[in-house]
Amino acid sequence: MRILFIAPQPFYEERGTLIAIDLLLRALSDRGDKVDLLTFHLGEDRNLPGLEIIRIRPWFAPARVRPGLSIAKLWCDIFLSFRALSLVRSRQYDLIYAVEEGAFVAMTLGKLFRLPFVFDMDSSMADQIIERFPAATPVGGMLRWMESLPMRGAIAVIPMCEAIAERARMHCRGFVRTLKDVSLIKAEAIPDPPEELREKLSLAGPVAMYIGNLEPYQGIDLLLDAFSIVLKSSPSAALLIIGGSDQDLQKYSVKINQTGLKNSAYLVGRRSVSHLGYFMSQADVLVSPRTKGINTPMKVYSYLDSGVPVVATNLPTHTQVMTSEVAKLSAPDAASFAAAISELFEDPAQRQRLAANARELVRREHSEEAFRRQVDGIFGELERRLGTS
Repeated sequence: MRILFIAPQPFYEERGTLIAIDLLLRALSDRGDKVDLLTFHLGEDRNLPGLEIIRIRPWFAPARVRPGLSIAKLWCDIFLSFRALSLVRSRQYDLIYAVEEGAFVAMTLGKLFRLPFVFDMDSSMADQIIERFPAATPVGGMLRWMESLPMRGAIAVIPMCEAIAERARMHCRGFVRTLKDVSLIKAEAIPDPPEELREKLSLAGPVAMYIGNLEPYQGIDLLLDAFSIVLKSSPSAALLIIGGSDQDLQKYSVKINQTGLKNSAYLVGRRSVSHLGYFMSQADVLVSPRTKGINTPMKVYSYLDSGVPVVATNLPTHTQVMTSEVAKLSAPDAASFAAAISELFEDPAQRQRLAANARELVRREHSEEAFRRQVDGIFGELERRLGTS
């Protein structure tokens, strides 16, 4: 198929949605599809057979576009919309595949040019707006109605987790198929030179580790409050936080100093996704303290594949993938999260059991092979419905 792929993000950067897009583009390339990827002006290029990356050229181009709604993102979306119109007018496509708010562009172009489109839902845009701007709560119903419009017009909605799929099934007149994320761990990937964090930071006690961005919905404040409690029973314990923008690292550095965690909580900064497994193996417990959202964070799949036990909040963002058989689930408050971490620190048998069960789950349901089977099934169904096979 010839596909216009609309990705209103700075592709490629190492963060969840963009990693998922990269995985999908690789799978489409292997299938032999021809893909024009329309994306922002920022990001690394990718060289794949059948892929052409087309970048917008906005006036007063932002130097950075962070996850979620922002003025910079909306500004870039304007230029993305006009570039998409130009492409559809000048090239012949079988399908538009659109991520997040790109679905509104695809819906409009689909009506104007009678082109089918697919809505890739990595999250609920309405929920994200309300979580970031609580003042928008009174218009939440209108925002969810607006989000339902591209669901109704799409030939297919492709959510990344079951909670979003349930919403999509209420509106989509085509088909809904979940495309779950996968583990990103590469066992052979070791930084050169190797970076042993325990040795570098002179850590003698148990280690909890968080990997990911430091956006408010990730629950980093809860995690720091919880770790203050953990230290009462495990004073030699350490918390390592990998990831985060410079701005967020500065913000949490201040909080760590203010809360007396300076010698126990360490902001390691960004590290390459290709080295995830290497760093995870240096922890005794991996943590995902997320407090908002219904989409499952991509890091969870790598956590489960790491051989290290996981502590996570018992919210739908996690429980649609993890059960108590594969992770230690906790109420989303500091005391409960602290108790869960402390319990695993003190129980090596439970750590081993959870880690083994989690790794088997990934092998069975969340491997790269499973992902490619899902992609083949989705695009095979699209070809059947469009008569392009």
